[in-house]
Amino acid sequence: MKNLPVKEGLEVSGSSRVSLRALILSGLFLGGVLCLAFVGIAFAAAASTPHLNPLESLVLRLRLTLRSAELNRPLSADESVVCFNVARGSDAYSIAQQLAAQGFALDPDLFRTYVRYFNIDSRLQAGTFSLRRSLSLPQIAQRLTDANADTIVFRVLEGWRIEEIAAAIDRTRGLTFTGADFLALVGAGAGSQAGEIGAFAARVGVPIGRSLEGFLFPDTYILPACGTAQDLVTRLLANFDARITPPMRAAALANGLTFYEAITLASIVQREAIFDDERPRIAGVYLNRLFNSRRTPPNPNIPTTLDADPTVQYALGNTRDPETWWARLTREDYRSVQSPYNTYLYQGLPPTPICSPGLASIAAALYPEQTDYVYFRACPESGGRHTFSRTLAEHARACN
Repeated sequence: MKNLPVKEGLEVSGSSRVSLRALILSGLFLGGVLCLAFVGIAFAAAASTPHLNPLESLVLRLRLTLRSAELNRPLSADESVVCFNVARGSDAYSIAQQLAAQGFALDPDLFRTYVRYFNIDSRLQAGTFSLRRSLSLPQIAQRLTDANADTIVFRVLEGWRIEEIAAAIDRTRGLTFTGADFLALVGAGAGSQAGEIGAFAARVGVPIGRSLEGFLFPDTYILPACGTAQDLVTRLLANFDARITPPMRAAALANGLTFYEAITLASIVQREAIFDDERPRIAGVYLNRLFNSRRTPPNPNIPTTLDADPTVQYALGNTRDPETWWARLTREDYRSVQSPYNTYLYQGLPPTPICSPGLASIAAALYPEQTDYVYFRACPESGGRHTFSRTLAEHARACN
């Protein structure tokens, strides 16, 4: 048997050498592309974050990219609002820890990374914020940069009764108190409270045991974050004090009314009239009837009851229709609703105001039009305007 020569090493064919070279070149090219991409990302990160050095910027950006899904989702399905206080001198990490301690499902390290990368940590402010638990981490971070912007707009409409204001409180997102909290301050017995509410009630003549109905001035209010029911009531009463001047209050006495009676009359005018130019005349009609009821003997040609539909509606409240506090009346209601608020049955003004009158209605009650009209009615095609009459016969013909 012949001995075959042994080859030392491994021979590589020409085609194999070409494939290997191509593979090496491809790898080098791909590596170069990745390096360029990496450098591009680094430069982009550095360019968008001049407050950071390039390496820190890149590291923080990579961390945020890896957790982008966590960043952009709501922290909770819970829509409740939390009052969150940031103490002066708090840093981002301590704020994040405090958020977590108050039940916000966030990672303090991720919060610190986010605010550091976007330079929000330098803009975080001290103050009190109302935060909804369902916010995302970026939304919370942004909210904490402006304590002054965290306010709530709340509107009280002319003609609302206190229960309607309470319902609006419960509908307003962001408020941290309830309508029940509000009613506890302004409802029956408000005048017997200590402090500024009791002092206001005494100043305007609210009888003991009565509510502040009629004195919660209708307007648009800007409430602070995490404000209380007391904060709202304070603003409502302060606005009333500011808008109703001492000379206006003195005018009530000149008309033979107490100030409380004048506001009661104004509240009826508020619910009766649509057009401001009619309010002083409507107030004058009611005063003609009111003063006739106080005469001895009364003039038989002038009614001695106010016959004001809104007072009967106030007595009914929402018992007929839970969707409204001002139910449609029937003729039977005028005689069947047994209440001192029913001015078809009882002479004089109702026991209290029936709503929050606006400035035009208050002015009408304080400066009524002097006429001898004692009736008025809105005809079906009058667009809400009233026809005024001096006698019952004129009144009967008014819409014919």
